[in-house]
Amino acid sequence: MTSDDRGSTSVPMDEEPRSSRPEEEKVDSRHEGRRGRGKRKQLPLWQETVLLLGIALVLAIVIKSFFVQAFYIPSESMEPGLVLNDRILVEKPSYWGDGSPERGDVVVFKDPGGWLNPADAAGPTNPVARAMAKIGLYPTGGHLVKRVIGVAGDTIRCCDDQGRLVINGKAIDEAGFVKRGDATCDGPMVDECTTDWEVGPIPEGHVFVMGDNRSRSADSSFHMCKPGRTECVPGDEFVPVDLVVGKVFVLLWPADRFRWNSRPGAFEDVPEPSS
Repeated sequence: MTSDDRGSTSVPMDEEPRSSRPEEEKVDSRHEGRRGRGKRKQLPLWQETVLLLGIALVLAIVIKSFFVQAFYIPSESMEPGLVLNDRILVEKPSYWGDGSPERGDVVVFKDPGGWLNPADAAGPTNPVARAMAKIGLYPTGGHLVKRVIGVAGDTIRCCDDQGRLVINGKAIDEAGFVKRGDATCDGPMVDECTTDWEVGPIPEGHVFVMGDNRSRSADSSFHMCKPGRTECVPGDEFVPVDLVVGKVFVLLWPADRFRWNSRPGAFEDVPEPSS
């Protein structure tokens, strides 16, 4: 036997050292105590249901207020792209901070005053629908949807010899999304198609909007002061950016017409307004 052998104690393979057992038992008992203290009483089913509904309600309100809101198309003014009773989703983050509507965006905005009749401005009358509208689960009233044609500083003229709108001297080909109907140009004033109007520069913090169904849309062109019209208030044709809720990004319903909505390329080459 070597000195190394004498300095060690052999232990049978089928027997653990006695000194280790109490310590292991103590450790086990401490873990058991912690597990026992960590157990929580489970809530009754009805309380869990109320809690989950409350959380869902708060999330719905937050999403509606800051991110996405549902609306419906109340008229034929945005045909052919959006038709009566279509359900759409509007996103708001694009206009956070320094973001603002751009030419070509389809936007939803609050009534600037007198653009809607009382029935359309009132919104849903059913109590359940009104409650759902408050949290963004049902479309609200008092809003309009149009396409942004001009932004601050722009000058818009109707029209060139092909009936196209001219923005800052650039003619815009809107054939891919505009419905002229009975009009002979892209800038009728609803009840008449004149090729001799001009508006601008658009004031800071405002936009000029039009419906895609140009002869069936009471839009900015409709609210301009026409020659000989005395009850008109100059400037009523412009929509304050502060009233814009957000940009339409999804045609949600009906399902067979579902699509993502994007800004058309027709406005890409419009020059910036001259200072």
